Amino acid sequence: MKKAFSAQRLAYIALAAALTAVCAWISVPAPVPFTLQTFAVFASVLILGGRDSAIAILVYLFLGAVGLPVFAGFKGGPGVLFGPTGGYLWGFLIISLLYLIPARKNSLLIRVLLLAAGFAACYAFGTAWFIAVYSRTSPMGLSKALSLCVLPFILPDLAKLTLALPVGQRVRKALHSLEK
Repeated sequence: MKKAFSAQRLAYIALAAALTAVCAWISVPAPVPFTLQTFAVFASVLILGGRDSAIAILVYLFLGAVGLPVFAGFKGGPGVLFGPTGGYLWGFLIISLLYLIPARKNSLLIRVLLLAAGFAACYAFGTAWFIAVYSRTSPMGLSKALSLCVLPFILPDLAKLTLALPVGQRVRKALHSLEK
């Protein structure tokens, strides 16, 4: 178990929150544009572990909730966080929390499975949230929500997960060597 929040640990958490914001601003043009936000979440989980990445995501969500433009499209405020796509933002927290499951995280397969489970849970939570919020104004079925919010993003998010694995491993190893 980690000690109280050291300056170094707080800096890592702050950097992970900042990285998530910066990656949210990077939009990759496609028929349905996507950001690098999930890459930052996956990398943060791999680098910091479940607990500290969850704290970083909470910091990121708080910054957005108070109106700082940290979300995709340089948006912020409670309207984004609690709007139709806000569930996917809250789902980032699920990715981190699932990584808290005790497992042999030195195994690449286990790390991939935990992140994939978090990825699926994020999609499930975000889609349920989208349907619930969107349905307040007009009906929204599951198949329509999946076609809008999930299907276009699966392959890009899998690519981001695949990229985050070596990046996360290398950065974590470099940080541990600095700590010695």
